[in-house]
Amino acid sequence: MGHTLAEAILSRAAGQQTVRAGQFVTCEVDFCLVHDIFAGTLFDTLEHLGVDRLWDPDRVAVVLDHFSPAPSAAVAGLHRRIRQGVERFGIRHFFDTGQGICHQLLVERRLVRPGMLVVGTDSHSTTYGAVAAAGTGIGTSEMAYAVTTGTLWFQVPPTVRCELFGRLRPPASWKDLILHLLGRYGAEFVQYRALEFAGEAVSQVDLAGRMSVANMAVEAGAKFCFFPPDAVTRRFYGEDGATWPTPDPDAAYERTVSVDLSSLEPLVALPHRVDHVRPAREVQGVPVDQAFIGSCTNGRVEDLEEAARYLRGRRVHPRTRLLVAPASRAVYEEASRRGILADLVAAGAVVLPPGCGPCFGGHLGLLGDGERCVGTHNRNFQGRMGSPHAEIYLASPATVAASAVVGYITDPREVEVAVG
Repeated sequence: MGHTLAEAILSRAAGQQTVRAGQFVTCEVDFCLVHDIFAGTLFDTLEHLGVDRLWDPDRVAVVLDHFSPAPSAAVAGLHRRIRQGVERFGIRHFFDTGQGICHQLLVERRLVRPGMLVVGTDSHSTTYGAVAAAGTGIGTSEMAYAVTTGTLWFQVPPTVRCELFGRLRPPASWKDLILHLLGRYGAEFVQYRALEFAGEAVSQVDLAGRMSVANMAVEAGAKFCFFPPDAVTRRFYGEDGATWPTPDPDAAYERTVSVDLSSLEPLVALPHRVDHVRPAREVQGVPVDQAFIGSCTNGRVEDLEEAARYLRGRRVHPRTRLLVAPASRAVYEEASRRGILADLVAAGAVVLPPGCGPCFGGHLGLLGDGERCVGTHNRNFQGRMGSPHAEIYLASPATVAASAVVGYITDPREVEVAVG
């Protein structure tokens, strides 16, 4: 019996020929990620334990992205301590304020590669499955152990296979694919399982779409999420991928589900659950005070360009404010070079620094009592963006941009896209 991709990667990391779902194994990790919410605590923990050097400082990245730039004196002090910790431990992969969101940066800079085992102090580390890496979120104490020893224990997860067929019909998007899975199967669909995509249509999913889907797989409980390496992966890395792990044809899956991409339509996740999903046409008419395009889910050039198609030559509705946060400085620069940011600004958007922005409620665009936001981010939990008496709706860049134009949630098929 062959390996799933999760079993193949963990077998290699555990130094064993074969590991199977349910086994507990100790693995060598390939890369560690820490962002500013947890980096200060991590460095304090290492100091308390008397740790004076890391297992491999070249395989650790520290990113200031959540509170970026610092919104208070206290956070500025935290960032200063983090910079001191980075210098003390000789961490080369340090991304200071304005460089971008951790998950975007690690893929963009090719620090994460197919077949790697990556741990991060962020639950959306499942994003790395977009490039066939096993990425998962861990706590600060686990990270202290990982950066000190280079190892961590895992229970090998069973794998659910999702077969894609048909052809996606815009303005339905890859964000709508993951919203569809959440709405159809629920927020515990793959609880401590790997979600592995396959099927005749998987080659349609571009890298940006894979990152969006893998990012939100954790909202369904996924330990890992994988798009097996293929032509999309090879183009991104410029390699033939001959040594990259792949799932075996005779691998054993706990369950197989399928999605007809041609049946997808623009969807919206309603407050306060990611799996409370309805077609945008059924939610149409809900007024929105704020629209947000960005985050590690949908802050890439492709997302900003899709939004601009609905905003060119138009103005954001007077009762709606539109915030845009590019996922990285490279995204910001490319969107600027191509005139995308100019189109968004001309429509009335406020462009934020590259980073997490208002997604997690730290700063930059919080909601007040009774306000509603429709955004491209990944969570709509009560109180996540400020007031617990606000409401958050999740949707694709097309749906968010179209909604910003009319001032209420709308099916983007109701708004004609601009040409050019």
